Amino acid sequence: MDDLLRTLGPRTLAVLVRRGAEFTAAEDAVQEALLEAARRWPEARPADPAAWLVRVAWRKFLDAVRADEARRRREVTVAVAPPPGATEEHDDTLLLLTRCCHPDLSPASAIALTLRAVGGLTTAQIARAYLVPEATMAQRISRAKRTLAGARFDRLGASATVLHVLYLVFNEGFTGKVDLAEEAIRLTRQLAAAESEPETHGLLALMLLHHARRAARFTGTGELVPLDEQDRSRWDTAMIAEGVEILQRALAQDRHGEYQVQAAIAALHDDAPRAEETDWPQILSWYDELMRLSGASPVVALNRAVAVGQTDGPLAGLRALQEVPDGVPRRDAVAAWLSERAGDTARAAELYVLAARAATSEPERRHLLKRAAHCARGGLPA
Repeated sequence: MDDLLRTLGPRTLAVLVRRGAEFTAAEDAVQEALLEAARRWPEARPADPAAWLVRVAWRKFLDAVRADEARRRREVTVAVAPPPGATEEHDDTLLLLTRCCHPDLSPASAIALTLRAVGGLTTAQIARAYLVPEATMAQRISRAKRTLAGARFDRLGASATVLHVLYLVFNEGFTGKVDLAEEAIRLTRQLAAAESEPETHGLLALMLLHHARRAARFTGTGELVPLDEQDRSRWDTAMIAEGVEILQRALAQDRHGEYQVQAAIAALHDDAPRAEETDWPQILSWYDELMRLSGASPVVALNRAVAVGQTDGPLAGLRALQEVPDGVPRRDAVAAWLSERAGDTARAAELYVLAARAATSEPERRHLLKRAAHCARGGLPA
C-alpha cells in the first residue's frame, strides 16, 4: 500500500502541474488525496488507483481554488481543464523532474525538492537521510517552492542540470532507512526509459557499476575497504552486467560524454577478477578523454594522476600530481598513496595525517590515520 501510494503520488502531482496547477497548491491537493486513499483503499481499492488519485486530487485542487478569493481569476483555466476521467497515458514525471532541477535552485534545494516531489519521500525521511532536523529540511523545501512560485511546467529543463542533480543524489550514498543511491538509480531509470540521450544512459550505467560494489566497501565494523583490497566475490555481478550492457549501447551512439567515460572507467575496474589484473593503460586513456571533455577539471586530473602512477610508476604519478592545484579535495591522500608506493614512507605518513584532517566521513578519516600509522612504522606490520 505504502509503495503504491509513493509511486502514484509523484505521477499525480505531475498531472496536476501540467494542467496548470501552481506547485504548492498541487502538492497540497495530492497530499490530501493520498491521505484519503490511505483511509479508504484498505476496504475498497478502486479498479484504477491512478485515475482515482488524479480525480480526487484535481477535485481537491479545484475546491481550494474556488475557496480562495484571490485565485478566482484562475477559474477560467479551470473551466477549460480536462474533465475527470482515466489517467492520461503520458507520464509527466520527467517534466516534473526537470522543474525540480531548475537552475535557479541551489544544488541542496534541488536535491531536496526532487526527493520530495519526484521521489515521493516525506520531509521526515529526507531529513533523516541528510541527518538534519525535520524543521530544517522543511524550510529548505519551502524556500525551493517559493523560488519556483508561478513557474509553469510547460517545457523540459536543461538535461545536463537534471543529470547533475541525480548524480549528486547518488553520491550522497546511504543513511538510515532511505538509500539515496538506490533512489537516484530509480529516478535515472525513469529518465532513461523516457529518452535515448546517451549521457542519461551513461549516468545510469555509471551508477549501477559503482553501486554493484556496495557490499564490499565496508567491513562488518564499518571500516572503509579500498577498491584494490575489496572482496570481489561480494560484488553484484548481475548489476555489473546490466551496467556494461547499458554503457555499450550508449557508447555505440558515438556521442561520448563525461558520464559515459566515467562509466567506462568503472567498467574496467569491475571487469578485473583481481586488482592486479586491472587494465590501467586503458583506464589512463579514458582519463585522457575525460580530461578533454571536462576542460581539464582538477578533480579529473587528480584521478588521472592515480592512473599514471599505476601505469608508469609512482614517481610519474607524483609528477602528474604537480598539475593538480593545492586545495583540491583528496589531493593529499593521493600524494600520500603515491609517496608510499615510491618508498617515501615518512612523507607518506605526514600526508596521510593531513588528508585525515580534511576527510569528509569518519570511516575515511579512520582509514587514512591507519595508513599514516602504518607508514610511520616504515611500512612494517603493527
